[in-house]
Amino acid sequence: MGFKLIYLFLLLPLLTLTILSRADHALASDKKLHESHRNRTVLAGAGRVKIAALKGRKQTSDCNLFQGRWVFDASYPFYDSSACPFIDGEFDCLKFGRPDRQFLKYSWQPDSCTIPRFDGQAFLNKWRGKRVMFVGDSLSQNMWESLGCMIHASVPDTKTTFLKHTPVSSLTFQEYGVTIYLYRTPYLVDISKESVGRVLNLGTIEGGADVWKDMDILVFNSWHWWLHKGVELQGWDYIRNGSSLIRDMDRLDAFSKGLATWAQWVDQNVNISQTRVFFQGISPTHYVGKEWNEPKNTCNGQMQPLSGSTYPGGSLPAASIVSRVLSSMKTPVYLLDITTLSQLRKDAHPSTYGGGGGTDCSHWCLPGLPDTWNQLLYAALSV
Repeated sequence: MGFKLIYLFLLLPLLTLTILSRADHALASDKKLHESHRNRTVLAGAGRVKIAALKGRKQTSDCNLFQGRWVFDASYPFYDSSACPFIDGEFDCLKFGRPDRQFLKYSWQPDSCTIPRFDGQAFLNKWRGKRVMFVGDSLSQNMWESLGCMIHASVPDTKTTFLKHTPVSSLTFQEYGVTIYLYRTPYLVDISKESVGRVLNLGTIEGGADVWKDMDILVFNSWHWWLHKGVELQGWDYIRNGSSLIRDMDRLDAFSKGLATWAQWVDQNVNISQTRVFFQGISPTHYVGKEWNEPKNTCNGQMQPLSGSTYPGGSLPAASIVSRVLSSMKTPVYLLDITTLSQLRKDAHPSTYGGGGGTDCSHWCLPGLPDTWNQLLYAALSV
């Protein structure tokens, strides 16, 4: 799809909404200095909300939203998957026969504060007429579809427009003028066609990035594809690293360089008076059971989270890279530090119930863990 067509695709929901809004009215006749702009976490508890400054992953408040434990909660899930028209089969575990339901009944409880419960109608009212875009890979899609279902459950009778294309898909809640976009670009940086083949260019973001600029909320994500090996799975033949064209390199180093390019793009192009920027954080996998002291197991057959607040397998190197890059930026980028809380959810993957065969310990069932990611996003946006 050419860039002009992408722009036209993005404008169509707004033109439609403008016409509808005018018709409805007729019928009725009626971010602070750079240092303080670093990642901000909303802390809600005891009936009040506090804001704390973050630098990388270090939090200066007495409450860390991302440090806590999973607790049984009979009020969950937020929605019924059979009533949400936006879920892809790969995430719809109940549709494809997952027999247990207990994985749906856990909520995230921070150690010393309470997360406000998600209210889809309040979200739509607060962000009326605004545009939200998730930018990244299939984990971005996981979170995008989750948010669509959570909002839809609050306003099930509201008219929606749901369009799926490559690279841009959208979901518009017409009455409120809110559009939630998904822009698929797994590496964030460019893959270009050159004479040698497909080249992953660690130093450029040009292909379609202009459509990110005018969003009111941007939620970026990348890491999943940096681990893919083989030209078919990884989607490129060579890497361009500066002036060097190479077959491959250390993937953590490549991720670090690519993320630095993304950070530079954000610093140079995002208008912080208009746009809130988030990074989704590193979503873990559960293929290696020895990480949680079950060496013969994967996510398959897991029925409950790990207890406690620490993951036996330790932290992920990619998460440290994200923290380092974010802390070096001029632009305030809020880190949704989902890694540890997601590591504890070995039970929340599609495993063999993703509809595509094989065992999927990378993505997450819907309803499920991504709903908590969105609840944390909602908390951050509540200020």
